[in-house]
Amino acid sequence: MAPRAVFVGAPGAGKSTIGAAVAQLLGVPFADADAIIEVDAGKPIPEIFIDDGEEAFRALERRTIAEALESFDGVLALGGGAILDDGTRELLRKQTVVYLSVELSDAVKRVGLGAGRPLLAINPRATLKYLLDQRKPLYAEVATHTIKTDGREPDEIATEVAGILRG
Repeated sequence: MAPRAVFVGAPGAGKSTIGAAVAQLLGVPFADADAIIEVDAGKPIPEIFIDDGEEAFRALERRTIAEALESFDGVLALGGGAILDDGTRELLRKQTVVYLSVELSDAVKRVGLGAGRPLLAINPRATLKYLLDQRKPLYAEVATHTIKTDGREPDEIATEVAGILRG
């Protein structure tokens, strides 16, 4: 068993919104790795970062994703930093991965001032630019399909992705 598709991309790319819409169009379940982590940890991700640190969060994330890739057969959205882990990227090479690309200007509009996003708490625009520059090559490395999201509506993108996945 493996997910029908795994969504990756930067904060603000639309992984959860578009992933859920694609799952609905395909008639399969949707799961968000960050939501699973919050349930398992019993607290929101910002609190995990504050209480336990980023390293503890990344360990939870790595374990959650590995389990989901083995047991979940729907559409799975990953957190923006999940691809930083070498082991996770290796696991993703065996999956159908949809990389939702977003440029800085659209990402900033969508993310806002980073409320609830621990890595964007200080100087969100500069931090988001740094994250995009750092992570874009990693998203591209694991991508089966790359979809540009800039200036587009989620429903339009979801319809395109569902068509590709049905293909």
